[in-house]
Amino acid sequence: MRPRQVGRRAVLMIVAVLAAVVPGAAVAQANGQAAPPHCSYHFSTGETRCFATLAEATAQSRDARGDVIQATLFADPNYGGGSFTVYGSDMCEKDGVVNFQINLPDDWKNTVSSVQPWGGCWIWLYPEPDLGGERDGPFDENTPDVGSMMNDRTQSVGLS
Repeated sequence: MRPRQVGRRAVLMIVAVLAAVVPGAAVAQANGQAAPPHCSYHFSTGETRCFATLAEATAQSRDARGDVIQATLFADPNYGGGSFTVYGSDMCEKDGVVNFQINLPDDWKNTVSSVQPWGGCWIWLYPEPDLGGERDGPFDENTPDVGSMMNDRTQSVGLS
């Protein structure tokens, strides 16, 4: 075997091993695609922080301020792609009103495709800011596909 062929085979072997063990985000970056961020938003501070993985964005069900995870929104069906996790000051109450609401940041508008409610919350999706337009929900359990009415159309979210 010539040295050049050995080098090519070694590179191909390394690429095959990396493809098998490196998370999808790293593979996407290697292909020149931006890895989708996993962000968390905190009602108590209005702060949004982004991380490389969903596990980092949801490291604790309660953060240092005592805020609890209320919802996680996903860019793709089946809880794929980037994620946007919402932390609130408390569990949601079943009192017939929206307890918490958020206008999604520009990079999350018209992106939501699947959702996971947390903290006793039901998720309501709205096609306009400030809970405007015809809402869809409640999504009161893990929903791998929000359906055609709100898929990639959500601009604000209510939690009740």
